[in-house]
Amino acid sequence: MDTNDIDPGTDVYDVNGEEVGTVADVENDTAYVDLDPGLTDEVKASLGFGDTDDDTYALRDEMVDTVDDDGVHLQGTH
Repeated sequence: MDTNDIDPGTDVYDVNGEEVGTVADVENDTAYVDLDPGLTDEVKASLGFGDTDDDTYALRDEMVDTVDDDGVHLQGTH
């Protein structure tokens, strides 16, 4: 993933195209996502974010399918 293509405020989508959060910040080649507070721990785990109470989540390269004009599209299961 090239974080130079990701700006704070960019929408983040799951594998089904549902918006799950926004990029809160990009630091040291790592994008941090502020997930929708309504997402359950099960959904967070399925997206690869695990079960944590942090406000933002580091976006790892292997979690990203594509980055385009619409936003960041995550890999995952349907």
